[in-house]
Amino acid sequence: MAKTPAQRIKKHGANAVVPQHHLPPVVNPTTARTPEKAQGNSNLIVIAGVVASLFLFWYLHLLTLDQLTQLTEGRAMPDSLVGGFDTGYIGQLQAAMNADALGQLNYVHKTAGTLFPLIFGFTWLLLIGTNVARKALRWGLWALPLLFVVVRLWGNVAIDAMLASNGPDAGQVALASGLTVAGWVLFVLSLLAGAAAVLLRKRKAPDEN
Repeated sequence: MAKTPAQRIKKHGANAVVPQHHLPPVVNPTTARTPEKAQGNSNLIVIAGVVASLFLFWYLHLLTLDQLTQLTEGRAMPDSLVGGFDTGYIGQLQAAMNADALGQLNYVHKTAGTLFPLIFGFTWLLLIGTNVARKALRWGLWALPLLFVVVRLWGNVAIDAMLASNGPDAGQVALASGLTVAGWVLFVLSLLAGAAAVLLRKRKAPDEN
């Protein structure tokens, strides 16, 4: 029977040969994510978000809302009017829209009209966050897509309430029109903020090299 290290030392003293025990090597020492891998994963999410945002923008504004004009004698939906609208236009729209048309617009607002600002906002937050290192600048650029999401979702509710009322209410029309114009302005500013974030990243890259 093999002797234990203690028995070997007791028998042979300082001349005892004690086998050395080694811990097994680490199976995979490279599991930690490198900054390059993290950046790559973020880029993939951003690309997927941009594609989804483009699709939803096309589906909402260029397809669905445009098709709804068939139910309004060719009049555009309030969401599509970049310059806003007045009580006269809303009165004409209410006269042309029946309960079915109002229900379809409300359904669009609850589906694509909600998904588009949410996915666009999340994508732009990630795009800016992964490309802008300065905290103050990052938060300043983040404010634009965040405000866009809030204003756009609020605008959906305001438009539905405005069209469902008996006759155009001046206060409701002013609120819905203001939110619509603000939504379009914030959308354009958010696009510019995203472009600025990418340009800042490209500018910084040569300096780091």
